[in-house]
Parts: sequence; C-alpha cells; structure tokens
Amino acid sequence: MFLDMKESTTIAEKIGHKNHYELINEYYSDMTNAIVQTQGAIYQYVGDEIVVSWKLEEGLKNSNCLQCFFFLEKEIMRKSDHYISKYGVVPGFKAGYHCGEVTRGQVGQIKRDLLCTGDVLNTTARIQGLCNQLGVNLLISAALKEILPKNNFIFNPKGELELKGREKKEELYVCCEFRSVHIIFR
Repeated sequence: MFLDMKESTTIAEKIGHKNHYELINEYYSDMTNAIVQTQGAIYQYVGDEIVVSWKLEEGLKNSNCLQCFFFLEKEIMRKSDHYISKYGVVPGFKAGYHCGEVTRGQVGQIKRDLLCTGDVLNTTARIQGLCNQLGVNLLISAALKEILPKNNFIFNPKGELELKGREKKEELYVCCEFRSVHIIFR
C-alpha cells in the first residue's frame, strides 16, 4: 500500500514547516495501531507518504491489507477534533494497492539501507497516483481484487487505465467498505 497525505503541500504552506512536521509525525503515530493490528510492515516513510507491505497470506487473511485503510480512516476521524484544534485541518489520505513479488536487500556503502525493488512497487505508486485524477481515496489492482476474500467490500470497476511509464494497462477498482443495512418492514 502506498498511502499519501492529501494536499500536504497546501497544508504545509498554511501551517508552516515546523507544525507540518509535527502533524506528519502525529499522523504516522496514529497509523501505527492499524498497521500492527492488520499485520502490516512499514517499509518506508517518504515525506508525507508511507509504504506498507504485508506477506501475502497475512495481507489476505480477513482482507487485512484493505482493513488497514479503513481502520486508519476511522482513527483519523476519531481524532478529528484534536487535529482541527491543534493544526486547523484533519489530514486526509489516498492509497493505491497492488500485489506481487519484490526483491529485498541492503544497499549502499556509506549509508546502508533496506531496498525493495520490483515492478509491483512502481505499479502501486502509479495506482496511488491516479487517485486524485479519478477523485477517489482508494484504488486497487485487479490482481489483488481477484485473490482477496469476497467479504466486507464493494469493488467498483474503473476500467483498464494507463499507468505512467508502463506499456501495459492495469485494470483498477475503487474499493468501498460494505456496511449492512437493516430494513424493517411493517
């Protein structure tokens, strides 16, 4: 999952870089429980973006990977009054999801770092990048949709879309949390 804060540049300009740093730090802290609860692992923080991964079995179990997004959404909304009073804004976010294999290892001579590489990372970043263009908060690939358990979510097709820098189009879906509605007939 590539999860990016919405309108971060505008927020930073409005509240200043020191407050923006504090906002991002608190925002990341508030995400920790949902990531741990859904067995995710934080790969890296990139400014106002966080990259989270799951081992396939753990991510699919109870749709943990998608549950994480909705748990995050609920946590941020639960703390919305706090964010408004402290920063004047409630941070929103958008996410792209895809699945596949990555190669992971240490790189660097002067500064050692963990690096994950593979087409899945580029594809996921491009999927998340389409959220603004499509006016949605959560996009997933058909590859992930096909292997997820068929519970708790509604998938609305967006069609096969071009992803920047890729020849192959990707079939994408907007994902919504399913809430049952109880109707009482009289």
